[in-house]
Amino acid sequence: MSSMKYEILTLISHPRHVERVETFVGGLVEKYQINSDLRGNILISLTEAVNNAIIHGNGQDETKIVHVKCTHQPGCISFKVSDQGPGFDPARVPDPTQPENILKLGGRGVYLMKELSDKILFHDNGRTVEIHFNL
Repeated sequence: MSSMKYEILTLISHPRHVERVETFVGGLVEKYQINSDLRGNILISLTEAVNNAIIHGNGQDETKIVHVKCTHQPGCISFKVSDQGPGFDPARVPDPTQPENILKLGGRGVYLMKELSDKILFHDNGRTVEIHFNL
């Protein structure tokens, strides 16, 4: 029997649904006894990923959905956030720490996910982001 456990969250592509991420993460924190520092990193990263999927991926098209799949196994919790948009090239996302980007209002989501997680991967032409956290 596998020690992996899965949790699924499906969201309609409208920004009002992003608030469900906090409840989802709260349930995981309680279920898997995740410490408060890691809870914050997971919440911020997952919120950024879902926001990006809704706004940039699916263009807030409410006929499209965002899937969040959480996988928990000993020593690690990971998330796959998938949208139904056209995808993007993560290598082309501008570095928000560069002087020409410092004052821009957006463009920090991918950077935050990379900084707050232990590993981040992109699949399916950028339509899925996979975020790993060591426990």
